[in-house]
Amino acid sequence: MSGRPRVAVLVAAVATFAAVLVPSASAHAAPKVPHTAVLDGTRLQQTRLRLDHGDPQLRRALEDLTARADAWLDQGPWTVVDKPKPAPGGDVHDYLSQAPYWWPTQAPTADNPWGCPYVQRDGRRNPEVDSGTDRQDVEKVFDSAYDLSLAWYYTGRRQYAEKAAQVLRTWFLDPATRMNPNLNHAQFIPCKYDGRAIGIIDFSQSYTGVVDAQAILATGAPGWTKTDRTGMAKWNSDFLGWLEKSDFGKQEGAAANNHGTFYDMQLAALAYATGDRDLARRTVLDARAKRIDPQIAADGSQPQELERTRSWHYSTFDLVAYTRLAAIGRHVGVNLWAYRGPDGQSLFKAVDYLLPAATGAAAWPHPELEFYRYAASDVVHAAADAGDAAAKAAVPKLQAPPGGDLWALRPAAEQLDSIAG
Repeated sequence: MSGRPRVAVLVAAVATFAAVLVPSASAHAAPKVPHTAVLDGTRLQQTRLRLDHGDPQLRRALEDLTARADAWLDQGPWTVVDKPKPAPGGDVHDYLSQAPYWWPTQAPTADNPWGCPYVQRDGRRNPEVDSGTDRQDVEKVFDSAYDLSLAWYYTGRRQYAEKAAQVLRTWFLDPATRMNPNLNHAQFIPCKYDGRAIGIIDFSQSYTGVVDAQAILATGAPGWTKTDRTGMAKWNSDFLGWLEKSDFGKQEGAAANNHGTFYDMQLAALAYATGDRDLARRTVLDARAKRIDPQIAADGSQPQELERTRSWHYSTFDLVAYTRLAAIGRHVGVNLWAYRGPDGQSLFKAVDYLLPAATGAAAWPHPELEFYRYAASDVVHAAADAGDAAAKAAVPKLQAPPGGDLWALRPAAEQLDSIAG
């Protein structure tokens, strides 16, 4: 054999050996930057490149993410039309959920099948709200679409993308099974209200993850077509219009506690995703005086959330909305983390107020029916990423949530405990 062929064989062997040791980015298409509303698309791209090159620090998080995605593959799809009874208006395509903290006072009878009247028991979830309405199914839609789209982006496995596309298409797009883009019958109370403005939080606490899932799939996911993208853009635009113009939307936008914060976050994300950057920027800017000033005290506490029987949950929950709103602000040139109110209020102070309990250094000094230390983990990560030294020091002491800490792969805060808002 001549020298030239031997060199060629040697080069080929070395290349093969290197490919075994270092996963090649060519195993699936070069990553595009997704046009996400909350997540930082460039950061997602950089993270995937690290994974493509075998970064061991990300391997465990990817195992946790793909375990979640794998669990969704044989579930669903879910649809708004399969609930036992339609919403009060009679249209099975209308979303229906029931107020979680309202309970019947009578045993059901033929003349009073719901056991009315209903009374409120704050923080105590009525188990009947999880049957007979769309609430649990839509949460599965939200969670599965997010997990599956991220798992596809990081691994290139087409079954994840195709399942995410099926889930979204069934719930939002297919004429026979789609949901109408309104929340007119969210969190109804039997025999009292056919729907309530505060029911908007059923979507605002998680739907922005679905908006980001759509952006991730739009980078070239198999099974997610141009028709799907156009259809979801129309659905998002119609839903944004309902949020802005409906009486329920206006009432929720005027709410003073976490409902108002989540409304702003959802409005800003949908505005950004549908191309209305001015509305997105204005919403984030307005949150300074409209939300932070009256909702966060000088010491960083959130008085309206501390009044609840689940004060730890609601303090962390509200900060999920704030930190995600700050993430949207990054896309439209607003640094919400830098804002200081007239009494020194800030998002940094609000997160720092949680740190003793979040790290286990001290007990939470306010009412809490069921304390989960890990509920604060994501908001502490968010503050640390934004430059808060105290939060950075706290990160190694955080309790990982069930299913693992996925912050490195999806760096935007999520509600980590299971109670519904």
